[in-house]
Amino acid sequence: MKEYDNSFYEIQKAFLENEIAEYGLADGKLRGMVGLVCLTAIQTLQETPEKVQACIAAGVSVTEIKEAMYQAAPYIGYPRVSAALAVVNETLCALGIEPQGEDMSETTADTRFEKGLAVQISIFGDQIRRMRESAPAETKHIQDCLSANCFGDYYTRGYLDLKVRELLTFTAIISIGGCDPQAKAHAAGNLSVGNTKKLLIETVTTCLPYIGYPRTLNALTCIEEVCK
Repeated sequence: MKEYDNSFYEIQKAFLENEIAEYGLADGKLRGMVGLVCLTAIQTLQETPEKVQACIAAGVSVTEIKEAMYQAAPYIGYPRVSAALAVVNETLCALGIEPQGEDMSETTADTRFEKGLAVQISIFGDQIRRMRESAPAETKHIQDCLSANCFGDYYTRGYLDLKVRELLTFTAIISIGGCDPQAKAHAAGNLSVGNTKKLLIETVTTCLPYIGYPRTLNALTCIEEVCK
């Protein structure tokens, strides 16, 4: 039905092919995974098949696609990821590609908290211990969940390194919007693991056509505040 709105789609196509292509992420694999996470966060699932095809064309493996999607779950919720995974799996099957990725779990029920807390501290330092110590007794279980589930169940998984996982986390947070304290914390987390300010800005630029200018400008403010 695009023939009824040619002018709109011509503007969109030119914007993507010019400014976004020039100033966004140059690495095709990273651009594809960031795009998938962004679309999953905002539940723009009609765009997902095209993004999956772009990922495959750029050399992103099925396991990388799945790990990128899984990484977003603690930040945007399981239902959004599950809905997007259904579209991803359908698209992969249509392309004749086996949608089952490798199992990248590296923790057990007995180790997930300890390993997750270690990853947290490696990214954010002693502020994690201070945050846990200052948490009210009635919310301490949330801090435990954050360490065991968010970091233990996801950040410890294989295939994607910590730099990519932290960048995808930042992508998910800026895409849903309204989470500026967390966006700022993970902008700092990205710098901590070795990602650059330039890479963060390129990531925000890549997300711009999908999340709009208000969320984009908020994300840029978070980056600037941690880079002062």
